[in-house]
Amino acid sequence: MIEIKNLTKKFDRFTAVDSLNLTIGTGEFFGLLGPNGAGKTTTIGMMSTLLLPTAGGIYIDGELLSRNRPDLKRKISVITQEYSMRQDMNMDEIMEYQGRLYFMPKKKIRERTEELLEFCGLIDFRKRSVRRLSGGMKRKLMVCRALLTEPEILLLDEPTAGMDALSRRQMWNLLRRLNEQNLTILLTTHYIEEAQSLCGRVALMDKGKLEEVNTPAGLIGELGPYAVDERNAQGIESRYFHDRAEAIEYLSCLTGQSALRDTTLEDVFLERAGRHLTQTGE
Repeated sequence: MIEIKNLTKKFDRFTAVDSLNLTIGTGEFFGLLGPNGAGKTTTIGMMSTLLLPTAGGIYIDGELLSRNRPDLKRKISVITQEYSMRQDMNMDEIMEYQGRLYFMPKKKIRERTEELLEFCGLIDFRKRSVRRLSGGMKRKLMVCRALLTEPEILLLDEPTAGMDALSRRQMWNLLRRLNEQNLTILLTTHYIEEAQSLCGRVALMDKGKLEEVNTPAGLIGELGPYAVDERNAQGIESRYFHDRAEAIEYLSCLTGQSALRDTTLEDVFLERAGRHLTQTGE
């Protein structure tokens, strides 16, 4: 279990994360959502111990996480937005290098490499250098590298950024399979459809503060599960309803181009973002 208690990070006078409190259960697939500058990546940075909190703490199974706790740090692996791999190395070399950093026995490295490359569908490309891999293959290799040490927690910061639609769906399927093996996964993403598809619960953050924690279905239910889109001179305007009959009645009164559809988590995100812009006068 991960417990985040009053977690705060300040950079001079700027507060990037402001008294964040969260509990993430073992084996949970959890999402952090919010606009740019919400504090998501900073939170991941503190959970990976790359950044030190200004106040508060992160607890793994009841024990305080710090840079001086290699036993707790070993339970966590991180996949960042950037491709942080030597371009001239092949897959086997990437995995061996990672294993040596963690003082793993050579036999164990070879066994885990074989298992993970097979699991991720990369075994036939193991001798291909990183520079010759597609974007999707690079992302999968980063997953293999992160799993080499058999972590209990996987932190994913925009793991499918820049991937095409097919590669993204393949990554989703891979992450679901990992989560089914009781791996705890914390995801930040700008692809709201990704969070709706993968996460059991999500936390909405804005300007470093936690706004709400709920299931995707719960957040959609609050807004209204039925959406009517109407095209006008300004673009497409959406209105949300809790009752389908009411939505259909409203739709029947419209004269322009309009359509009824299911509300998505992206609608929730856009509605809240628009509300914040209105409140701040931006």
